[in-house]
Amino acid sequence: MIVAGLDGSDSSWRAAAYAAGLARRQNATLALVYVQPYLPGGAALGVPVSEAETGVAEQLLAEIRKSVERVRDTFHVRWEFHTFRGDPYNGLATAADQLTADAVVVGASERAGHRLVGSVAVRLVKTGRWPVTVVP
Repeated sequence: MIVAGLDGSDSSWRAAAYAAGLARRQNATLALVYVQPYLPGGAALGVPVSEAETGVAEQLLAEIRKSVERVRDTFHVRWEFHTFRGDPYNGLATAADQLTADAVVVGASERAGHRLVGSVAVRLVKTGRWPVTVVP
């Protein structure tokens, strides 16, 4: 099982494409994982958090299905789509553990602040429980 983190950013789509190629070559299942962040502050202000976040997951799933249809005759990859709740690091770590990942593929962070605090990718690498590939 190859786990790829997907959040809709360009780097996460590149990571998903890389993971799909890896899964195809290894005859493995590709698990695309979207982590729905908790937004307790938004809920306190009356924002329908679960509906908004579910909408993002549904948009990602629709885009994945379109992409799969485009390459269906060329590449045959078994894939699954999963959503987890929490912060991106804990969500991906939980997904990798529960899905018994052989490898984790994530996109490089596109946020400047992560260079100071540390990105999800760096935290996953430091965990050391799975091979992690970071795609630029």
